[in-house]
Amino acid sequence: MLKSVLSVLGVYKLYEEWLWRQVRAGVPPEHIAIILDGNRRWASEQALNPWLGHKKGAETVEQLLDWCLKLNVKFVTLYTFSTENFTRNSAEIEEIMRIAQEKFLKLLTDERIHKNKVHVKVIGRTNLLPADLQKRIADVERATANYTNQFLNFAFAYGGRAEIVDAARVIAEKVKAGEIEPEDIQESTFEKYLYTSHMAKQEPDLIIRTSGEERLSGFLLWQSAYSELAFLDVYWPDFRFIDLLRAIRTFQNRKRRYGT
Repeated sequence: MLKSVLSVLGVYKLYEEWLWRQVRAGVPPEHIAIILDGNRRWASEQALNPWLGHKKGAETVEQLLDWCLKLNVKFVTLYTFSTENFTRNSAEIEEIMRIAQEKFLKLLTDERIHKNKVHVKVIGRTNLLPADLQKRIADVERATANYTNQFLNFAFAYGGRAEIVDAARVIAEKVKAGEIEPEDIQESTFEKYLYTSHMAKQEPDLIIRTSGEERLSGFLLWQSAYSELAFLDVYWPDFRFIDLLRAIRTFQNRKRRYGT
C-alpha cells in the first residue's frame, strides 16, 4: 500500500514539474479570478459539517497565494461569499464569518504579504458584514494600502449585479450634482466606479470555477466580457497546484482575437 502511494506521488510530482516547465515557457495571465466552489459538497461527501469544508477551503486559499507568487500573477480575485449566500443557514454563515475574521487577522501579519508588497482588498457590499469583520478587513486594507507589486482581492458579500447598480448609483449622484454630464458617460467612466477600480487591470484574463459547475453566478459580470473560462471538476478544498497549472496551460494555448 505504501509503495503504491509513493508511486502515485512520484508520478504526480513528475507531471507537476512537466506542467510547470510548459507554463513557465509561456506568458502567464496577468489577472486570474477564481470562483471557489464546492466547499459544502466536499464536506458532505465526507460526512462532515459544512463549515469544515469552508475551513479546508480557506486553507487552500493560503496555498494559492504561494502558487500565484511563484507564477508571478500580479492580480488575483477570489469569489468567496456572494450576496445570495446570506440566505444560507444562520449557523453556517456565522461560522464562515468567524473563519474569515481569523484568516484576515492572519493576513495582517503574514510575512508573504508584506515581503511581496501584496495589496489586499475586499470588494462587495462590506456594510452587510458583521462589524467586527468589517474592522478586521479595514485593518488589513489599511496595512497594505500602499503596496502595488501584486493585488489580492476577496469578493465578499459580492454580487455582479449589485456592483453594476452601485456604480450606476454613484454616477447618477454625480450627474445630479453637476459633476458629470450625461453625454460624457463612456465605458471608461463606468469602470472608474466599479469595485475593482483600484486595479490597473480590472478584467481577468482567466476565470476558473471549481466543482464542475459551468456558470459565472454573477461574478465580475462587467469585467469578464473577454475573459477565458476554465471549469474544473474538482471541489475547491481539493484544488492543487497542478490544477492551476493545467488551467493556465489551457489559457496559454487559446488564441485570443478580441473580435478581430
